[in-house]
Amino acid sequence: MPNSVSTEGIKPGRLATEAYANNFRDLHAPLDAHEASVAADRCYFCHDAPCQTACPTDIDIPQFIREISTGAVGSAATTIFSQNILGGMCARVCPTETLCEEVCVRESAEGKPVEIGRLQRFATDTLMEKAAQPFSRAADTGKKIAVVGAGPAGLSAAHRLALLGNSVTIFDGRAKSGGLNEYGIASYKSVENFAQREVNWLLSIGGITVKHGQKLGAEISIESLQSEYDAVFLAIGLGGVNALGIPGEDQAIVSDAVDFIEELRQTDDLSKMPVGRHVVVIGGGMTAVDAAVQAKLLGAQSVTMLYRRGKNRMSASEFEQDLATSKGVQLVFNAQPVSIGKDSMEFAYTHDVDGKLTLTGETFSLHVDQVFKAIGQTMIGAPDGLEISRGKISVNETGATSVSGIWAGGDCASGGDDLTVTAVAEGRDAAIDIHSFLSGGA
Repeated sequence: MPNSVSTEGIKPGRLATEAYANNFRDLHAPLDAHEASVAADRCYFCHDAPCQTACPTDIDIPQFIREISTGAVGSAATTIFSQNILGGMCARVCPTETLCEEVCVRESAEGKPVEIGRLQRFATDTLMEKAAQPFSRAADTGKKIAVVGAGPAGLSAAHRLALLGNSVTIFDGRAKSGGLNEYGIASYKSVENFAQREVNWLLSIGGITVKHGQKLGAEISIESLQSEYDAVFLAIGLGGVNALGIPGEDQAIVSDAVDFIEELRQTDDLSKMPVGRHVVVIGGGMTAVDAAVQAKLLGAQSVTMLYRRGKNRMSASEFEQDLATSKGVQLVFNAQPVSIGKDSMEFAYTHDVDGKLTLTGETFSLHVDQVFKAIGQTMIGAPDGLEISRGKISVNETGATSVSGIWAGGDCASGGDDLTVTAVAEGRDAAIDIHSFLSGGA
């Protein structure tokens, strides 16, 4: 039975009402037209552009920046959307500092890359604000495809399939579309309900029906979808969270970081969002940073983010780490959780010995009244009959699974990194493969 531990330290309204809007304002202010023109002029328009190679969706970055510099902003947006239909959100959440901007020639020469992410946001926002869908659907193919999951991979696949003339039905267990874009990223990265505005804009292509409250294994099944549709694309994400496996983990003060972020994203009043006074976040990825920073912005007195390995092993980028520390989050490395008590948490110091994590024998403790786990997610509800590899659905380079007629992409599949931009690429490529398959191709 879970221990009965007081959660009195977790409460809402730690800040003055007006402070919440300021704390959760847009992380990166959008560029205006003049700023975008100046930023675009810094691009060398490399012929063999390393930035494009580093982009998981293969956006022609020099081309869209050149179009911005000549005033053809709509064309720039179309160049982006032709490869990444969720280019607006990716411009906000993509770790450009470790992808396109990291390999920018300006970064190598001057230590200051072209602001590719902000330029991408400028172009995509400009077009979307006009409610303009730059693409038209091809002639109806008569084919029907089921997409399970309305996150980045599912939305990307659905749009490309519809663009090619297919009829698509998206099934999602939640009340809103968007997946992690809606429920799983920090509020300050996507303000003013952008995730839903982007979904609505994407759906304006036509040919896509969305059915919410439809969860795989409950309201729908693989068998029923296979019987009704010509192909199935699975983008079910990762629904489970790894356990710490330590004494005290079952206490009421311990919760999953993804649940905290989701609750925060869906609240209409941040002053009613409860947070502890002394918060500990376990993990070294983007989710851990998002949870830690937002806990601090909600008014936590101290927020400590602890990772069991060294700083260089963190999956959160250098930018995200710096963001956390700039907001007052303390980062502690080489610290492994041992146990959670009534109002404290014990840790053991670690170090790497020939690549193997080893305890040093030293321990320390922290006062805590709220703990968030952000140590990775696991897939739950994987359909029977599909080959699973390392906890994910096995797919080939175009997303095809071990079962004919079923494709998969995004976090649930064994493809690339668990990034929004990677999921978009996987959904797009699977859609192209599905269309080719249904058209009689290989």
